[in-house]
Amino acid sequence: MPFRVSRHSILLGIIATAFLMQGLDGTVIATALPEMAVNFGTTPIHLSIGITAYILALAVFIPVSGWVADRVGARTVFSAAIAVFSLGSVLCGLANGVTEFALYRILQGIGGAMMVPVGRLVLFRAVGKAGLVQALSTLTMAAMIGPVLGPPLGGFITTYASWRWIFFLNLPMGLVGSVMVWFFVENYREDNHPSFDWIGFVFTGMSVAALVLDCDVTVQPDSNVWLSIGLLLFSLASGAFAAWYMLRRPEPVIDLTLLKIDTFRVGVVVGMLFRVAGGSIAYLIPIMLQVNMGMTAFQSGSITVAAALASLLMKFAIPPTLRRWGFRNVLFGNGFISAAAIGACAAIGIGTPGYVVFLILLIGGFFRSLQFTSLTTLGYADIPVQRTSSATSFSSTAQQVSNGMGVAVAAVTLHMLQLIRGEAMTTVSVEDIRLTLIIMTLVALSAVYSYAKLAPDAGAEVSRHRVTPDIAEAAD
Repeated sequence: MPFRVSRHSILLGIIATAFLMQGLDGTVIATALPEMAVNFGTTPIHLSIGITAYILALAVFIPVSGWVADRVGARTVFSAAIAVFSLGSVLCGLANGVTEFALYRILQGIGGAMMVPVGRLVLFRAVGKAGLVQALSTLTMAAMIGPVLGPPLGGFITTYASWRWIFFLNLPMGLVGSVMVWFFVENYREDNHPSFDWIGFVFTGMSVAALVLDCDVTVQPDSNVWLSIGLLLFSLASGAFAAWYMLRRPEPVIDLTLLKIDTFRVGVVVGMLFRVAGGSIAYLIPIMLQVNMGMTAFQSGSITVAAALASLLMKFAIPPTLRRWGFRNVLFGNGFISAAAIGACAAIGIGTPGYVVFLILLIGGFFRSLQFTSLTTLGYADIPVQRTSSATSFSSTAQQVSNGMGVAVAAVTLHMLQLIRGEAMTTVSVEDIRLTLIIMTLVALSAVYSYAKLAPDAGAEVSRHRVTPDIAEAAD
C-alpha cells in the first residue's frame, strides 16, 4: 500500500514551519547580538533596537491581522505574510548599519504579525473541533522548539560561519511555504465583517513607535535630552488619545473595557511588569557571557538554552501545580521565587563556571515559565466566550509590548548607569549588567502585591482548584 500524506497533514506542516520560523527568529538573534554590534561598529546596547523593533512591530500589527484576513482572504494574507517575513529576513542579513537593520526588522515583524495569527485561523477552519486538540498540540511543540534551538543554533552559526546566515536560512523555508499555501489553503473570508478601527490602530501604533524611537535615541552616545523628552510626551499623548477614543467606540482595535475584569487586568496588565523584567534576561545574559566572560557565541548559546529547556519541562508541571495551589497562591509565592531567580543572575561573574551559569538559568527559566503561563491563563479565566477574540488580541499585544520593553528598558538602564559612572560608551561592564538585573528584580517584585489581592478562588473554573470555606471566609 503506497504511503499517503493527507491534505490536513501537509497544511499542518506548513503552519508549524511558520511557527518554527518565528519562534527561532525571536531568540536566535540575542546570542548573535554582540558579534553583530562589532560588525556594525556599535555596542550591544545600541543594537538592542533590532530586538525591540521586531517585537513591537508584532505588537502593533497583530490586532489588524484577523480583520485583513477576513476581508482579503486567509490564503492571500498567509502567503503574503510568509513572503514579507522572508524578505525582511534576507534584508536583515544584508544590513550594514543599525538604522537599516532596525527598519528591516520592522518589516520582518509586520510579516510575523500576520503570519502566525492568520496561520492559526487557517488551522481552526480547516481541521474543525474534532482535530483541534491534536493540531494545537503540534503547533505548540513547533512554537516551543524555536526558543530551544534558537540560542545554540544562532551561536553556532555566528561562531563558525557568519551571523548573516541566521537570517538567510529563512529564505528557502519561506519560499517553499509561501508557494505551498496557494495549493493547500483555501481562501477563507468573511462576508459580514465589521469596519476596522483605523483611528485607534494608527494612534496606538504612533504611541508604540514613538516609545521605541525614544529608547533608541536615549541610548545614543550623543543623545538629545529634549528630543527624548519630546518623543516620550508624544508617545504618552498618542496613547492617551487612543485610549480615550477606543473607550467610546463599539468595536475598538483594543477593547479596554476588558480591564474591568479583575483576573484579566492582573493576568495581562499587571503581568506586564513581570514580563518586562523576565524579557530582559535573554538580552542581558548573552552580553555578559560574551563581552565580559569572553565566551564565543556558540558557548553562550549552549548555556542560555537552559532557560528554554526549563520552560519546556515546566509545561508538564503547570496544570497540577495550579490545581493544587490555585492562581493566587502560585502567582504570589512564585512571584517572589521567580524574581529572586532574576536577581540570582546578578551573582554571575567572570570566574563563574559555565555549569553554574547553566543551573542558574535552568532554575530561573523553570519558575519564570510557571509565572508566564499562569499569568496568561489567568487572563482568560473569566472572559465570556463572545469576547475571546478581543481578549486574545489585547493579551497578544500586551505580551509583545512587554517583551519588547524588557529589552528596551534594560538597554536604557545600562546606558544610564554608564553615564552615572562616567564610563566609555563603547564598553559594557559586568557591574552595570549586575545592577540592571537587580533593578529588573525590583520591577518583577512590584507586581506581587496585586497577586496577593486576588480572590482565593480567582480563576478556579480554569485551574480546578478547590477553595475550602474557612480559607474563603478568612480572605473576606
